[in-house]
Formats: sequence, structure tokens, C-alpha cells
Amino acid sequence: MGRRALPSNVHALRGNPSKLPIADLVEGLQPEVEMPGCPRHLLPEARKEWKRIGAELERYGLVSKLDRSALSLYCQAWARLVWAEEEIQRQMGICAEKRAAAEARGEEWAGGDGMTVMTPNGHMTYSPHWVIANKAAQQVRDFLGMFGLSPETRSKVKPSSLRQVPLFDEEGDAPKGGYGDL
Repeated sequence: MGRRALPSNVHALRGNPSKLPIADLVEGLQPEVEMPGCPRHLLPEARKEWKRIGAELERYGLVSKLDRSALSLYCQAWARLVWAEEEIQRQMGICAEKRAAAEARGEEWAGGDGMTVMTPNGHMTYSPHWVIANKAAQQVRDFLGMFGLSPETRSKVKPSSLRQVPLFDEEGDAPKGGYGDL
């Protein structure tokens, strides 16, 4: 399985690194840049992320109504990641208190540290919250790459040579300082 194809607008923002013919880039589906409505089922943290990232995606022309599902999946993964990380922090605090209490009694603490837990059989394993956080972090990274927003993909984004300043304004007049002033 090869590399996923980039959306043509992300490819163009990167300066057409593979030197595709311009016709190949602009003939693809060119949906109107518009932020889709936020789905009702999103968690509160996901709704916050929807508003935060949506404004940036729209500003750079990287989102349309067609992206609603992908964006909602990203936002839900983000909300899961935040929830799991908060739970890990809470569990770490509880474990620290229990460890301190056990040491005060002169006992050894073997109950985990918030990132690990003791199974009923006495074995240490990863905390379920750690597993959820790890999976959600991977999903977030994947979605950020899909939208061209990870540090790796963002470093490759540069102004597109395909975007042109219009020669005429909406009324058909040449803009001030344009070719008509020569």
C-alpha cells in the first residue's frame, strides 16, 4: 500500500513539490471553502476543538462541507485524548497518596503509578487510560497529517504559486495600482 494522495489544495500550498501539471491540480474536485456545521454528538471538549481548529482550517482554505466527518473524527479523538490524559493525572495523584500512606505504615506499595495498574493476578500492565490516550494520540496525529497541520506537514506548506491575484474586481474594473495605471 503506497502513500496516501494529498488533497490538491494542500499539494498546491506546498508549492507543487512533485511538479504536477497545473491542470491536474485544478481539475480535481474543488469544493467551496466553507466550515461545516458542528455535529451535535460531539463531546464538549471536541466542540471547543472544532471551533478552534475550524477557524484556522477555513482561513487557509483547507476545509469544506465535505470534510465534516473527518473533522468530527479528529475532534472526538482530541476529546478522548484530553479525557484520558486528565484521568491519568488523576490516577497518578491517587497512586501517589496511596504510596505515601503505605510507606507511612512501613509497607511497600505495588499498586501502580497511574500509567500502570496491578491486575487481579498480581501482574503490572498499562492503565486502560494510558491505552486510550496512546490510541487517541495516534488518531490525532493521523488526522493532523490529513489536514496538513502536523509540524512535519506544516513545515512543507508554503504559499501556492497557483493562487493568483484577480486582474479585475467584482465589477469588472481594473484594481487601483493594477495594469490599467501603466
